[in-house]
Amino acid sequence: MTMDGLEPGRALILFDGVCNMCNASVRFVVARDGDDRFRFAPLQSDVGKEVMEAYGLRDDLSTFFLIDAGRVFEKSDAWMRIIRMLGWPWRILSWLAVIPRPVRDGVYDFIGRRRYEWFGKRDQCPAPDPRWRGKFLS
Repeated sequence: MTMDGLEPGRALILFDGVCNMCNASVRFVVARDGDDRFRFAPLQSDVGKEVMEAYGLRDDLSTFFLIDAGRVFEKSDAWMRIIRMLGWPWRILSWLAVIPRPVRDGVYDFIGRRRYEWFGKRDQCPAPDPRWRGKFLS
């Protein structure tokens, strides 16, 4: 186990657990994680808070964080790495990484600021689908 509680070879996605768009994104990744590489924790959970503190991450609900092999990725960099890790056919979208990070992150931030307005939010983090409970660390 590592300081984030992960087994070697696993990556952790920290996400805003009350955001409908973020939860849909997590469901997208879970459904396509054929190699069982990813684990998940809402940023609002005790696990999420402990991992953020352990890695010195700012308390920012407007971004996904990916922790892979002890390295932290956020915003569009996290998504580019996740897409590559999902394999074919999703990996083909990693060509978007040629777009400069400030532009990618600008689009990410634009959507992030409006995500509750556009997609809504919940009062609390939903319980994961029973089939996927083992993937969630909270």
